[in-house]
Amino acid sequence: MKVIFGADDTNECVTTVAAYLEANFETRIVDLTSWPELSEAVARGVADGEYRFGVLMCWTGTGTAISANKVPGVRAALAWEPWIARNARLWNDANVLTMSLKRTAPDVAVDCLKAFFAVDGPDPEEVPQIDKIRGR
Repeated sequence: MKVIFGADDTNECVTTVAAYLEANFETRIVDLTSWPELSEAVARGVADGEYRFGVLMCWTGTGTAISANKVPGVRAALAWEPWIARNARLWNDANVLTMSLKRTAPDVAVDCLKAFFAVDGPDPEEVPQIDKIRGR
């Protein structure tokens, strides 16, 4: 599976996330420090179908989620714990995961990634709702 990742700053959490992604997936790391540009690059990679999923990190995770969601076809979700990450995939078919690089512990960030990627697809009962957010 191909994943695109970007963060607008670096710390232990970011390096841990990058290492996990590179060890488990075919990963491209986007090296931009402007979070709107970073978010757009990751989101376009997902929306264009070059990457199955995107992962973004900024200080709160909020700005990258807002920015990524401006790209048609992207459903970015901010998660701070694994239950949120898992259910963003299951109930919203999120294809970009955003997290705070300042307030997420490295082990929790990896647990969020594991939960997010463990979901095979959306809950069939939620597909009609998901289609509404997809614009169908």
